[in-house]
Order: sequence, then structure tokens, then C-alpha cells
Amino acid sequence: MVDEKKTWPLFYERSFELQIMNEIQRSKVVNKILNQIYPKINVPLKSRNVFTLLISVLLSAQCTDVNVNNVTKNIYPKYYKPRHFVKLGQKKIEKLIKKIGIFRIKAKSIYNLSKILINKYNSKVPKTFEELEGLPGVGHKTASVVMSQGFGYPAFPIDTHIHRLAQRWGLTNGKNVIQTEKDLKRLFPKKNWNKLHLQIIYYGREYCKARDCFGISCKICTTCYPKRKKPLKTKKA
Repeated sequence: MVDEKKTWPLFYERSFELQIMNEIQRSKVVNKILNQIYPKINVPLKSRNVFTLLISVLLSAQCTDVNVNNVTKNIYPKYYKPRHFVKLGQKKIEKLIKKIGIFRIKAKSIYNLSKILINKYNSKVPKTFEELEGLPGVGHKTASVVMSQGFGYPAFPIDTHIHRLAQRWGLTNGKNVIQTEKDLKRLFPKKNWNKLHLQIIYYGREYCKARDCFGISCKICTTCYPKRKKPLKTKKA
């Protein structure tokens, strides 16, 4: 007669291993398809240096990259250092970025962080998450983008596209963006993070849109879940 108490731990251990293998298999599918579609990837936000990258990422909150680029193309040829924006002052910064959402709040952040960079960091953008996230208007996602695209440090910035797609592809439970970041970092090699997060963003904009696919029609969703028939409801970031 089989002792159930002895077999339970083995059963749960094997179930957990199977779940992890499925996650790993799906992550490999994701990586393969994204590399096929986007063998080379460009940074969507245009910038002149790390400081202007920081400004562009800050401006991109609740705003499209296209809109940010359209605004900054008229700013960065002339204004591209912290002292330039301090000299401009908050009101003039507002006028320069008025076509961007919540421009008054963003102008205040740009002006104040420019002063801090001058006074505390010798006009240089700091190279740590802690210091970046201590700047006005800079959260973890903005800091991650700057660390990744500005300094080449392995990071995995999570935006609404990545949070949505990671759920559709069964790579996270979607509890929150913090959990999504942890799960994706666990599943993908660190060397791939900087390129991969951009690939996912582009894929989410082109093939697995918020109001399209719903986890049942794009190539990655149908490959990962060929038997899924009903639209998948995902948790918002």
C-alpha cells in the first residue's frame, strides 16, 4: 500500500518543476520570436546625451514617444545641459513642453532636478538607481531606462506594454509591476534584458495591442497558448 504522506511532497515538487519548465519554455518561445522580428532594435526616444535621455524619459510619462520626440527635436539642439534649463526657469520650460501632458508638473521636475544635478553631482547624471530615484519626477521605471539605455547597465524597465504582455504570455501573475519585473528578470538572462525590454515594447505596439489580440491571436500568444479560445483579462499596471 502506498504511503500518501510520503508521495505528497514528491507530487508537489514535480508539479512545481513542471510549472517552472512551462514558464521557461514560454520564455524561450518569446525570445526566439522577438529576435526573428526585431534582430536589431533602436531606442525609441531621441536624445543628445544621458541628461537629455533622462529628460525625455521623464516627459514620456502619460505621453507617446512620438509626441516627446516631436517636442524635444526643437529643444535639444539649443538646450541640452542642466545649466541651460536652470537658466530658462520653470515658466519658460513650460512653454517649451506645453504640447506634452501634465507639462507644468514635468517642467517643475526638470527645473528642480537640473539644479540638483548642478549642485550635488557636478552637472552629471548619477549612475545608481538610488541616486536617480532621489531626483524630482524620477521613479523606478525612469531610472531603469536611464541605467539601461544611458549607461548600458542591465535593467528591465516595466511599462504598460510589458506588464500586459508578460501576463498574456504566462510569464507573471500580473500582481503588480514590481512582481512582473522580478519574474522577467528570473526567466531571461541578464545579458538580454536591455534589448528584450525594447523588443517587447515594440511587439506590444505592433502585434499584441491593448485593444487587440487579447491573448488569442498574435504569434507569440497562439504559440504559447494554442488552445486558448477566450480573451484573457490582464491586470493593469
